[in-house]
Formats: sequence, C-alpha cells, structure tokens
Amino acid sequence: MSFSIGVVGVGQFGSQFAHLFNLHPGVSEVYVVDEVSLRAAEAADRLQLAGVKASFDELLESEVDAVAIFTQRWTHGPLVEQALRAGKHVYSAVPMAISEDEIARIIDAVRETGNVYMMGETSYYNPATVYARKQHAAGRFGRIFYSEGDYVHDMDLGFYDAYQYSGGERWKETASYPPMLYPTHAVGGVLGAVPAHAVSVSCVGVKDHRNDGVFDKDVSMFGNDFSNATALFELNDGGVMRTNEMRRVGYPSHIRESRFRFFGTDASFEQLAKVTVWQDKENVHDISEQLETRPSMSLDDPSLANVAPELRDAFVSGLSPVHDAERLPEEFRGAPNGHEGSHHFLVDDFVTAVNQGTLPPVNAWVAARFTLPGIVAHESALRGGERLPIRDFGDAPETV
Repeated sequence: MSFSIGVVGVGQFGSQFAHLFNLHPGVSEVYVVDEVSLRAAEAADRLQLAGVKASFDELLESEVDAVAIFTQRWTHGPLVEQALRAGKHVYSAVPMAISEDEIARIIDAVRETGNVYMMGETSYYNPATVYARKQHAAGRFGRIFYSEGDYVHDMDLGFYDAYQYSGGERWKETASYPPMLYPTHAVGGVLGAVPAHAVSVSCVGVKDHRNDGVFDKDVSMFGNDFSNATALFELNDGGVMRTNEMRRVGYPSHIRESRFRFFGTDASFEQLAKVTVWQDKENVHDISEQLETRPSMSLDDPSLANVAPELRDAFVSGLSPVHDAERLPEEFRGAPNGHEGSHHFLVDDFVTAVNQGTLPPVNAWVAARFTLPGIVAHESALRGGERLPIRDFGDAPETV
C-alpha cells in the first residue's frame, strides 16, 4: 500500500522531511506548498517531487491523501483541524497547538473523521528516551518517582538566524514565543519513557534582561517577556516531573539541546551535555557510547546553506546504538537524519500508521499529554507560580 502526501512549509526542516517522505516505499507522491512560491518550486525540483500546489486550500481540495505541516509553531492547531476535516491524514510538527481548545478540537476531529494524526515529537525517539523506556519496561528502575526533561537552547546559538529566516522584517515579534508553549521536547522525552501524565503544575518564568527587542512585551505578538521558565509537575502516578525551557543560557545546545534524568527506587539515569550514566545502589555505569549518534551527512552539505552553523547538528545527527535501525526501510540507509536520529522513525511511524490504519505512537491523545502541560505551565507563570490543574483527555481508543 502507498499514499500521496503534501508537505506544507518547505523551509529548513520541511524540505528535509519532504525528502524522507519521497524516499519511503509507502509513499507514492510528494507535493509541496509554501507561502514563498519560489521556495516550493526549488524544493520540488531539487528533490524530484511530484509537484507544487499553489496554496494550502488548493492542497486540501486536491486528491492527496495526507498532509505534513511544517508552518510557524503557533499556527498548527487550526491547520491540523482543517486538514483532518478535509479528509486528510495529518502529520504535524511540534507543538500540537497553543491552547486547550485547539487541542480538544483536534481530538474531536480525529475521533469524528477516523483519520490518522501524529505529532512529530523528536524526543520520543531520542536515544535517552529510547534507553529509559526499555529500562522501565524491564523493571530496572523500580518505581520512577522523579524525572526531569530540559530543552536548553540559547537564542544566540542559531535562533536569531532561524527567526529572521522564518519571520521576515518583523521577526522580533515572533522570536519572543513563550518557552513553555514549546514544551514537547522536554515533556515528551520524559513521558515517552514513563507511562504517566501531568495532573497539576506550578511554574516560574524568568523575565528577559537583554533589552534587544526580543522577549519585549511591547514588541512581542504574544505579550511575552519570559526567556526562561521552570515548571514542577505532579504526575497521576504520584511521581514528580520537572522541566526547564531555557532560551538565555550558557550551555552548548548544539551538542545536546534536550537532556533527561530519571530517578527510581532501584536505579537512576542522568545526562549532561557529553556524558550519560546509569546508576544503581552499587555503582555508576558510563553509557555515553550507547546513546551517541553518528553524523548522517556533512555539516557543510549544500542543503544546509540556509541553516545557521550553530543549528546544523540538529539536521545531521544520525542513529545511535540503542536505536532499532533494522525496522527502518532500506531506502533510508545513508539518507539525511536529524534531531538525535529521530527523523527516520518519525516518517516511518506516520507512513506505517496511515497504510495500516493504526494509531501512531504520538497520536492525538499522547500529543495532548506532551503539549497541554506546557500551556498550563505558562499560565501558571503568568499567575506568579500558582498551582493549576491540567486536563487529561484520556487514553487513545483502541480504534478511532
């Protein structure tokens, strides 16, 4: 079986995914659409795709079976719902949405249409999460009572360039995007290993002091002046999860921007930028090599010409020893990968779900558990750290 797909937004990441969809044997045709028409035409020609659609509406009116959305992060919710109700299966970059209402509407649309929805959360396939998930399933942690997920990415390390690339002359208005509205790399890496969900949160936001027009309430389209935020979550299993979303931080995010810690009654797991350890009650075991990814292409590859040098590691990191490379299609061997080796798995899991009519790992219900905690955390920060409840949409049904 195979299906056709339209990729919406073929900028820095969208074009990489268009290439992978085009390589996958379960996809018959790949079309692209972008607000910058020349960008779409260039991508279609360079990647030898099926063609270009003039607009998102034209794409939805066409016969394509699915869409993959790589637009600005605050636009995903309404576009996803519109595509689902137009009869398309949907892959969406993170985050799922930026409000509880948008999340609820997506879940309703999935339930009512029966179409596949998957959020492309990279941390679910992060080597640390894969390793911790396996250790937890084997019972080696005992009871995990405390966990941490950090997304630590300084604005100076490529984000200024990225926002200027996507935001145009008014890029500072969007570069102030609230850190906790982009929570899934931190939350998803933890909850991708621990089968639990957040039920309440208290969050503190740190106001920015750079005074360069970014994270300035008077400039920000979000009215946001938090550049860093720390949240403490209560989980439904009685455990605790802490996350950090940092955009002003002295840390080498180009080496490892997402990192995790899990503490159990029998063993624990901790990551720093270059070191990862497994600890039990007797010893400390350096497992860094098991989680180390190998480059999938050169940092100087021509396809990365529009990507800031500080961001290129996220586009080239390939598989690690803990990844199950054998499950991937042969066509992906030697193909560009990224975000700690996650891109190949993201594409393959979505394609498999569409062709087999199954729920993908990060389906709408799981995506809600990865996304909504950050939305509520941001509200808590705006209220001075007030502890707030987090709605849970429940487990995914066995069949949609």
